[in-house]
Amino acid sequence: MVDATPWLMLLGAALATYLWRGLGVYLAGRVGEGGALLDWVGCVAYAILAGLIARMILLPAGPLAATSMLDRAGATALGLAVFLLFRRNVLLGVSAGAGALMLMAAGG
Repeated sequence: MVDATPWLMLLGAALATYLWRGLGVYLAGRVGEGGALLDWVGCVAYAILAGLIARMILLPAGPLAATSMLDRAGATALGLAVFLLFRRNVLLGVSAGAGALMLMAAGG
């Protein structure tokens, strides 16, 4: 007989995921684009992203922990500078920062 536990867990996870997605689709048409709620959600999203980036720089985990703080800070500064110099181009900024970190880590 086949153990149904993994399938039940997968079904439960899928239901939980699609419940929130469905609720988001249902409520998306009722939220004004310029409303205070959407502004708040955007601010929270940026705050979470800023916190995760700060954590990666200050308290890295995994392979990133093997790099020095100076390398991480320097790559971040270079990536930010490229981002700002090239009209807020995210792809160029991230590429410059990641490339700089790889070069700095390989050289040290």
